[in-house]
Amino acid sequence: QVQLVESGGGLVQAGGSLRLSCAASGNIFRINAMYWYRQAPGKQRELVAGLTSGGATDYADSVKGRFGISRDNAKNTVYLQMNSLKPEDTGVYYCNVAASSLQTPLLTLGYWGQGTQVTVSS
Repeated sequence: QVQLVESGGGLVQAGGSLRLSCAASGNIFRINAMYWYRQAPGKQRELVAGLTSGGATDYADSVKGRFGISRDNAKNTVYLQMNSLKPEDTGVYYCNVAASSLQTPLLTLGYWGQGTQVTVSS
């Protein structure tokens, strides 16, 4: 019903920047909140940043001041701008979207992307 495709991951040196993108497609009725999570090797998946349909944002303490989440509603795309990257930012970054489909417009479900690898070298 809703598909998410992420891009923008890669290998970067500490202090560098990356911009992740997550494009939603399919039979979308409405996209509500959009989130970025990450999972480091051997650790649980954690919320990195969130953005509601009203524009409210929230960030994990570890990324405040360095990461920025934004969205392009016309493109159904959410972005994560990551600056001043640190080795501890390494992990697989996942996009998560709360959305409803045309078939069930009153039912909001969570959808996950396939993940994109971010590796920060020291």
